[in-house]
Amino acid sequence: MRKIWAIIRRELIAYFSSPLAYIVMTAFLLMQGYIFYLIVSFLNNPQTPAMTPLRLFFGGTIFFWLFLLFVVPVITMRLIAEERRSGTIEVLLTSPVTEAQVVIGKFVAAMAFYASLWLPTALYVLILRRHSEIDIGPVLAGYLGVFLLGFLFLAVGTFCSTLTDNQLIAAIIAFAAMVALFSIGLVEQLMISSSVIKSALGQMNLWTQMDDFAKGIVDTRHVIYQLSGGVLFLFLAAKALEVKKWR
Repeated sequence: MRKIWAIIRRELIAYFSSPLAYIVMTAFLLMQGYIFYLIVSFLNNPQTPAMTPLRLFFGGTIFFWLFLLFVVPVITMRLIAEERRSGTIEVLLTSPVTEAQVVIGKFVAAMAFYASLWLPTALYVLILRRHSEIDIGPVLAGYLGVFLLGFLFLAVGTFCSTLTDNQLIAAIIAFAAMVALFSIGLVEQLMISSSVIKSALGQMNLWTQMDDFAKGIVDTRHVIYQLSGGVLFLFLAAKALEVKKWR
């Protein structure tokens, strides 16, 4: 466990000592603040159907997904790819740590950075509570959905970072993989006839899953899907490192 914590600490120092991290944080918060402003302005229109702002904020707009699809690859692109480019991956893998420990340590650090991006958005909840009553249940469920979605996407990005020593290529591969996961739900919408395949694709619809979380519905099927998907990609990342170790 101490070895994993050492890797986590090393990665967090690398994150917060890099100018790119602060650029990402600033861009993320500015965009989220602007999206929140647009949502509130939209719902203040008397002709707009009644809806809670946070339901739209948690995955109810395309802006949420577009920005997430761009931010996560930037967070994960350097995790393994930079180690391979600089040659430090050989030193890391020959030290007394396993490939799984390396992957877990780097992934947890990426999750911590991801969580730090979302933490300031709690201010939006406080602002809304000063002007109206807020049901805290859907808010907590919404943040749970954000965490689980980040778990899945960051695991995908971690795996993609093991495939190349070029950070930009790693980011592009991760972006393409996440778009593919997101598009599964769109395929289900295009299918006309009801079938087992359509039903299965519907259970993999990330937009629908996030919408349920925003409503305060915590469906264990959604939780299991995102957690198991994330664990699968972390397993693949560890195996990819193992293969490269013996080359």
